[in-house]
Amino acid sequence: MTTEHINSTFDYIVIGGGSAGCVIASRLSEDPAISVCLLEAGGADTSVLIHAPVGMVAMLPTRINNWAFQTVPQQGLNGRRGYQPRGKTLGGSSSINAMLYVRGHRQDYDQWAALGNKGWSYDEVLPYFIKSEQNHSLNDDYHGQHGPLSVTEVTCPSALNAAFLQAAKLNGIGRTPDYNGVEQEGAFMYQVTQRNGERCSAAKAFLTPNLDRRNLKVLTGATVERILLEGARATGVQLRQGSERIVLKVRHEVVLSAGSFGSPQVLMLSGIGPRHELQKHGIKVAHELPGVGQNLQDHIDYVFTYRSRNKSETFGFSPTFSWKMLKAMAQWKRERKGLVTSPFAESGAFFKSHPALEMPDLQLIFVPAIVDDHARKMRPGHGFSCHLTLLRPKSRGTVSLASTDPSAAPLIDPCFFSEPQDLEVLMRGADIQRAILDASPLAPYRGKPLYPLAQQDRQAVEQDIRNRADTQYHPVGTCKMGHDPLAVVDDQLRVHGIAGLRVADASIMPTLIGGNTNAPSIMIGEKAADLLLRSRQEG
Repeated sequence: MTTEHINSTFDYIVIGGGSAGCVIASRLSEDPAISVCLLEAGGADTSVLIHAPVGMVAMLPTRINNWAFQTVPQQGLNGRRGYQPRGKTLGGSSSINAMLYVRGHRQDYDQWAALGNKGWSYDEVLPYFIKSEQNHSLNDDYHGQHGPLSVTEVTCPSALNAAFLQAAKLNGIGRTPDYNGVEQEGAFMYQVTQRNGERCSAAKAFLTPNLDRRNLKVLTGATVERILLEGARATGVQLRQGSERIVLKVRHEVVLSAGSFGSPQVLMLSGIGPRHELQKHGIKVAHELPGVGQNLQDHIDYVFTYRSRNKSETFGFSPTFSWKMLKAMAQWKRERKGLVTSPFAESGAFFKSHPALEMPDLQLIFVPAIVDDHARKMRPGHGFSCHLTLLRPKSRGTVSLASTDPSAAPLIDPCFFSEPQDLEVLMRGADIQRAILDASPLAPYRGKPLYPLAQQDRQAVEQDIRNRADTQYHPVGTCKMGHDPLAVVDDQLRVHGIAGLRVADASIMPTLIGGNTNAPSIMIGEKAADLLLRSRQEG
């Protein structure tokens, strides 16, 4: 039996304790006169698997702190269901990801501004990247030293990275000193969100230090059922926590930061979205907004792997390595140093599939380990892998409701390779990917390929991509920012047609940026907090 009651009233309610939500709740509650409630469907971020960087290998392929969504069958992937891990804990996906700190290309944000989104050009969002960042290696006009988010170099890199970087150079991809600075294009060691050998998630950076604030309430295990509306204004949130139904009221605004799958789902459950979708599930239409759940974009990723007899510089599954990891874990517990600090994804590159392009359209992520099916297929032995990611896909998908049950997963349809150009570009990139892996610097480490493939057989390459490619974990765009008929929020992140409601997370991106999306999501949180505070000051 459940009970319904009015629990409390807050100035702001933030739905979703992920990368953007943690930032917003923290920044708003810096003012002790502002009361904030942060709602997170997952639990607290107390697991050692979160804080020990190598723990991502246990979380990514399982349901540990992970929603572990699946897509609907993908025609472009030969009928396979794609895998969509998303963080289910405070910090959201910043608590389970590979910790890579990547902002994207300058032109990504200039394109947002060119679409009519004032205030979102690169020069206008750069201050928010800087504001959030505490970079321990780079000190220039592109980086911050005083923000909550700690960014470092990989502290215990494998020797294979040097071989990879040399192999990239031999294939025309030289080094770039800072892919988050003047020039993105080139090869590099990744910058990572870590502090003192631990993961520095959005929760660890922004939320944990401030949990003692009396004006900040954090509810975990809180499943939002709907946003409460009175006419065309958001007035509160209805949620379940365990067996209890709770109604929270809001004085100023509700901020939806539930991610590219969760945010459109909550809007539709609240009666905001495409009329046909709401009526199909018997949901009363409170406000018709056709773009909710549309415009889904995601990075498609193709990994190629070689086995290796080298056990000293690669991760793997063997008696020798198991003993090595036990010793490494003991070292990490004592010193927060060593092998356990590895993000696995240690080096990489941004490059162009064609030299005439203005900016890179492909990304490489080199991993000194065997990677197969998101690590869901555990392969004995040692090896190294290289991910190839299509940065700006043309394909567009959808997120829709499976049912009116707020705890049910939504229907996720990325429509991978629905635009033939995406496959063509990825295949061109695969030629370079294989050339790098087959180059002489990696020869001392290289054994047999995990999936033998004749590179010159284009049909075989295409089928291998369709059989094995999947997400690189960067869904965006399902509540896109703009002013066209499919836009859900304006450039102030206000939901069109509903007062007192904003969306602030990766779902507002009108187009997918050229790189990992965690740092941009944190930037969006920083900018959203400023927009909210400015509105409050203006009355």
